[in-house]
Amino acid sequence: MIEQLLAEIRRSGKVAAADCLWRQAERTSVTFESGRLKAAGVGQEAGVNLRVLAGGRIGVAGTTGAGADGLVARALAAAELGEPLELSFPSRTALPRIPTFFDRAANASLDALIAMGKELVERLARDGCQVNVTVEREVGETRVANTAGTDAAYRYSGVAVSAEVWRIAGNDVLAISDAFDGADLPDANQLAAVSDSIGSRLEAALTIVEPPEGSLPVVFTPAGLSAVLLPITQALSGKTVVQGISPLAGKIGTEVFDRAFSLTDDPLRPGRPSSRPVDDEGVPSQVTPLVERGVVRHFIYDLETAARAHTASTGHGTRGIFSKPGVAYTNLIVGEEGREKGEGSLGGGLLADIKDGLLVDDLIGVGQGNVIGGAFSHPVALAYRVVNGEVTGRAKDAAVAGNSYELLKRIGGFGADRRWYGGRSSPSVLLEGVSVARR
Repeated sequence: MIEQLLAEIRRSGKVAAADCLWRQAERTSVTFESGRLKAAGVGQEAGVNLRVLAGGRIGVAGTTGAGADGLVARALAAAELGEPLELSFPSRTALPRIPTFFDRAANASLDALIAMGKELVERLARDGCQVNVTVEREVGETRVANTAGTDAAYRYSGVAVSAEVWRIAGNDVLAISDAFDGADLPDANQLAAVSDSIGSRLEAALTIVEPPEGSLPVVFTPAGLSAVLLPITQALSGKTVVQGISPLAGKIGTEVFDRAFSLTDDPLRPGRPSSRPVDDEGVPSQVTPLVERGVVRHFIYDLETAARAHTASTGHGTRGIFSKPGVAYTNLIVGEEGREKGEGSLGGGLLADIKDGLLVDDLIGVGQGNVIGGAFSHPVALAYRVVNGEVTGRAKDAAVAGNSYELLKRIGGFGADRRWYGGRSSPSVLLEGVSVARR
């Protein structure tokens, strides 16, 4: 289909340049609800996204149909209403070698996926608790080509296993979840890590205590760190730079954060479902250091944001079948791997010196509102009080607040519990002077 589209574009004489992405995927999903198998099924999807540059304007069209008839005409019609943009597509070049497809994951039977979910349900079964588990496997292929000569393709696989335990006792509702996601099937240890993580946090949450109050040391777990990192990742996106709203614009080479803080995006990380040799615009993938020991180094760009910022794409273009490409991260690495010290217990060994503080595992409302300035204020969904280095119980009816830019200037330490949480690898992080209030 791609060859057909590019040939039609060349014959039309109306298109200065174009690129297209073809993707097909097969998704298998198994769901357990209240400990019982609820649904199991397989779905397939395939489609093409076409982008043209005509008359100095960009037009995009997509289809999930078997043919591409009329797709060029629709893209040209969209270009008539598109924004003016000088856009150059990448030419053919060598791609990095990165494993993105794993036979064991791709060939796993539906029965094997069901057995995996059942095993996790059995591990998590507890009196008075409801256990929900989902196992999802995706296998697909992506191809991107353009009129400048790029033609790249790769196969990929991905497996996500998520579990949650609900406990309702009177008016107390407790929900604790965890997940594994990777390009291959989880091994026995990785599956056990999900259940052990939920079990240890559930046990610590059964005792309810009063929350602390004041400006306190707070340990954010890899999951709880989302509210702190979101403003930073937004500000390091080329989209916010182009929009003129990034607080980090113009800060390249400037020390903005604690020297202990580093942040890297790595699309070449083996075994991760977001890893890829090329982005959705045909730009070869590369490791991009965003912050190195407190110093801002790079922003991430796709072709459009790079053109508007008069720079080069960093290979962070992503696109759906019906939408124009946008800029997005792949695998974010927080801190410097291998430098964490402590023990891999709850809090990663960071609790020992805390006289009174909080361990935050989940917050309510992360991502809502305008967070680009760094300020956040969220009620806790799951947090624990820490007294004299020990977790005393679950702190309910509390809220935490602060400013990410200020807090990340005084990092108290990194835990030894580094793990992947979605598309981010991070240990727990101790931040000083977080505002904690009772609700």
